[in-house]
Amino acid sequence: MASLRYTSRPTLREPIMVAAFHGWNDGGSAATLAATYLKTSLDARRFAVIDPDEYVDFQQIRPTVSLNDGRTRRISWPETEFFHAPLPGADRDLLLCIGVEPNLKWRAFSAEIAGVAVAAGTTLTITLGGLLADTPHSRPVPITGTASDPALIERLGFHRSRYEGPTGIVGVLHAALAQEGLPSASLWAAVPHYISANTNPKAALALLEALEPVVGAQFDPTELEQASTLFDQQVASIAESDPEITAYVEELERRNDDDEPEAERELPTGDELEADFQRFLRDRKGPGEGGPGPE
Repeated sequence: MASLRYTSRPTLREPIMVAAFHGWNDGGSAATLAATYLKTSLDARRFAVIDPDEYVDFQQIRPTVSLNDGRTRRISWPETEFFHAPLPGADRDLLLCIGVEPNLKWRAFSAEIAGVAVAAGTTLTITLGGLLADTPHSRPVPITGTASDPALIERLGFHRSRYEGPTGIVGVLHAALAQEGLPSASLWAAVPHYISANTNPKAALALLEALEPVVGAQFDPTELEQASTLFDQQVASIAESDPEITAYVEELERRNDDDEPEAERELPTGDELEADFQRFLRDRKGPGEGGPGPE
């Protein structure tokens, strides 16, 4: 049985594809929250799905069970879904790809997505990501736009990607799109590493705001704006109640105010960020005293 299944074959107008995946590329769930918000707010329609059986280890990413009417059990599988919707105020369409970073066969998985992009006549693909960074929650969310094609970099005002090291499914997907001759770029939101376990609507909102000029449309992120305000209040309340966290945030604020722009920094790994936080707590407590790790 083919992994990619179409439920309809819509005719799309010069579509731009926006892709987001749960997993390594999705700090604070910023990318998938932004893409899901677009799906919901634009009333996007599903037209294709990639079955997870070939690509997902269900012991690592388990399906979920829910009850309908309190009696009928329904299993939800970690599928990768494709949706389409008109872009507000534009004579073109949006194609959304929302899924889970697979455990297996990344090249085949990315080739399937690239095939959907080719069949739909996609003119540009933008992947969304959330990266863990030493940025404070009290500052605006840094957004970095990257691409490899010089013309695209100039047109969008993005930076050339200089990253070298381990990559996620987003990096492999860009390679698959390039093999098909399709232009692509990325938008990344920097997510404070010390609150990365929490869904971050502020970072998702920043991604949507950065996406608007790229796709030539304006969205209505009212609900995300409200959620972001509440999120800021909750994080600030938690941070203020813990002197150690308060001091750490103040240190990050000082670094961010003094340092070079986010796009020019070498991105730290998650292990480096955790070690930095642990080292900060040890320095404040003095020798012989431990400290809790970030949650």
